[in-house]
Amino acid sequence: MARIALFLLPSFIPSRLSSLPPRDARRSCRAERVGPTAYLDGMRGVAAFAVFFCHYFYTCFRIAEGYGYGDKNYNIMKLPFIRLWYQGPPMVCVFFVISGYALSLKPLKLARAAAASRSSPSSTSSPSPTEAFSTTMSSFIFRRFFRLFLPTAASTFLIVILLRIGAYEGTRDFAHNKEFMRNVQETHPERLETTSAQLWDWGRAMFEFVHVWDWKQFGGSTAYDVHLWTIPVEFRCSMVLFLTLNGLARLRTAVRLVLLVLLALFCYRSDRWEMLLFYSGTILAEMDLIRNAHRDPATNAAMALPPASAELPTMLSSSPALLRSPTSNSPGFTNHGRPRPLRRMLWSALSILALYFMSQPDVGSEDTPGWVFLTSCIPEWWTDKYRYWQTIGSILFVAAVGRLPFWQRVFNTSPVQYLGRISYAVYLMHGPVLHTVGYLIEARSWEAVSAAEKGGEARYIAGFVLGSLFIVPIVIWAADVFWRTVDAPVVRFSKWLERVCSVGRSICEAYTAECQGTISFSVIVFKSSGQQTQRHIVILASGK
Repeated sequence: MARIALFLLPSFIPSRLSSLPPRDARRSCRAERVGPTAYLDGMRGVAAFAVFFCHYFYTCFRIAEGYGYGDKNYNIMKLPFIRLWYQGPPMVCVFFVISGYALSLKPLKLARAAAASRSSPSSTSSPSPTEAFSTTMSSFIFRRFFRLFLPTAASTFLIVILLRIGAYEGTRDFAHNKEFMRNVQETHPERLETTSAQLWDWGRAMFEFVHVWDWKQFGGSTAYDVHLWTIPVEFRCSMVLFLTLNGLARLRTAVRLVLLVLLALFCYRSDRWEMLLFYSGTILAEMDLIRNAHRDPATNAAMALPPASAELPTMLSSSPALLRSPTSNSPGFTNHGRPRPLRRMLWSALSILALYFMSQPDVGSEDTPGWVFLTSCIPEWWTDKYRYWQTIGSILFVAAVGRLPFWQRVFNTSPVQYLGRISYAVYLMHGPVLHTVGYLIEARSWEAVSAAEKGGEARYIAGFVLGSLFIVPIVIWAADVFWRTVDAPVVRFSKWLERVCSVGRSICEAYTAECQGTISFSVIVFKSSGQQTQRHIVILASGK
């Protein structure tokens, strides 16, 4: 029981209260080290939390309209910038830009290293950067399905279990009670008559969830959790992006960048906002490599590691092209890669403008003060009008943050980095929590404040705030447990499965390669490790 209690504690509880095995403790320490692109994880965490707030708020309040729209929208919470804390659509745009960046950065680095090795025939790295690129892309494509769909299968299967034990029945009436759910009544999953019928229905829903055959916006969306519609979109865009990276890998950097911009413009004119965001992330990654934004040598070495290579130390030591980054002599930057004061001021102003664009109201922007002119600039052929400036704003904001140390420090703080680690789990778990224990707590909260005969709207808000004091921590706790039990193990499982399925590898060899890869990485990055540890590494490496 003590072990179970310790396991159920959130992971941010001080380690002295837990009993982490040494290997897990080392993994936890490695996860806390902040790399040059860690701010993107923090940004993803904040975005996931804002999406949770959106789905929490919009059942009770009209949050889509902007400040000054109509006669009733004068709440301070609807002002630009402030509304971003609970506005979901622009955060989805941020997700997609970050995904495009993160999925492209390592392949682009390897493509540039391969180009450098081709221009220096004397390099005799094994494997070559070209082989490393091929291995990396194969790994990304193989693991992407498991990374996205195994956690969603687990979270929706948990919903099936909750349905069968009656957890959703206790809140079914409340979920459709317009006295409390004043705005949006979300789809409450249906409990079927038998368990076998429920499992069959869940299996059918999961089959349809892998929606790859058309680009319908909510294609594949499942009634078990209506919030998950972005996952099939993410998968489709990832596959198109991987195809693009493969096709452009051997081109010169300037040519590749021009073609990426043309592809982004093609997506823009084709009204494919999601693919535009992915390509924009790739363009930002390429531009960051051109200006040598990632100067941490340990991180650069780690980024160049091919996923399934047993010869990583040899490759890194014999191929300076992989560790070499192009230098930038741009007049707008100092020798340390930081923007000069004037350039920093311009990027800071652009980041504020980007946040304003991201604050575009989801409804009625054409009649909202501050948005009338901007809305008139939206092309007629752009279908989702409310996403236009949100899309542009999210691209500009990610670009600006990459050039502003202040914003990076904000997203690199420990609480924000923690949100980044559990971001996918927050996205998957907030729906089940809200529809079960969340609605139950909300009902009890409004009962607790209903004793007052007067108050009206103030009493309603007081009940909502009272419920949030319990619901928000529960969502964080549930996401933390899901991250440790499902999300993180899925990442390790997909890597292990890839190694097992790779040509010429047995299960034992795959495990050995994983151990050697971890050990070799620690030798390269952490040169200050003790003599005893180094001798242990030498013994393992020589015992192959």
